[in-house]
Amino acid sequence: MKKIFIDGSAGTTGLRIYERLSSRKDIEIITLSDDKRKVPEYRKQAINESDVTFLCLPDDGAREAVSFIENPSVVVIDASTAHRTESGWTYGFPELDVSIEKALPSAKRIAVPGCHASGVISLIAPLIAKGILKKDSLLSATSVTGYSGGGKKMIADYQSENKSPLLDFPRQYALTQQHKHLKEISFYTKLEKAPAFSPIVAPFYSGMEVTVPIFIENLTAGKTKTDVINALKEQYNGKIVFYSDDAEEGFISSGVLSGKDSMQISVFGNEERILLCSRYDNLGKGASGAAVECLNYVLGLSPEFGLEL
Repeated sequence: MKKIFIDGSAGTTGLRIYERLSSRKDIEIITLSDDKRKVPEYRKQAINESDVTFLCLPDDGAREAVSFIENPSVVVIDASTAHRTESGWTYGFPELDVSIEKALPSAKRIAVPGCHASGVISLIAPLIAKGILKKDSLLSATSVTGYSGGGKKMIADYQSENKSPLLDFPRQYALTQQHKHLKEISFYTKLEKAPAFSPIVAPFYSGMEVTVPIFIENLTAGKTKTDVINALKEQYNGKIVFYSDDAEEGFISSGVLSGKDSMQISVFGNEERILLCSRYDNLGKGASGAAVECLNYVLGLSPEFGLEL
């Protein structure tokens, strides 16, 4: 039986990972009492006693936790931003590249993708890799997310009886165009310039929708909307569902996959302007669901084991 430790189990992502794992019979979860869970010496002991440790911490805390490791057998699955583009870390998005899928079962250091980044990368990276989208394209991306992505404080703010009236409406943020996921997006898409990025937090608990508009001129010579559709279908081959149903009557809802660990991608638009869309749960495929998927690879299980798809 494998021993699992969740460093940062009281946070939103950590709690969701614990919920997914607590009923499983194939693992034992190492827990620390409230008076010990933030004490370095107890965290260090738990990490080194574990087979797999999840890091659900701020970036500095994640780096500190890695520095505690003395047991070379410990596998780390880091949900923070700290190591996503670091050498020696495997990016936890197996559907993106067969090399990632092959690397995960033996990886010792795994970085879980960021929630916003997952959507942008899922849409752009395959098109550049297949030579359909130009690397020097100047793109933009919009992401609508539920407020749970902001963590415990933001959740409390939105659920407070005395909440600000501003929270009743969608709010755009990262107005300086320096969102921390942009480095990750550039690194894994291979775009020469990061997209202009507009994240929006909305007054619902969970769910996420990322859209990337593309002018046909950004495609390589002779490529069309049909080539974009075929490339994404070929890339994901059903592992990520291609959604083209018209049941939403000309709309596409950001909350359809709330509570799920799956992802859907779509291609809309026409032969002049294409709209790429990826939707999922910011706490599912955008965070804890992706982390548990990585664990399943490490344990030699089906990637979907214990997930809600």
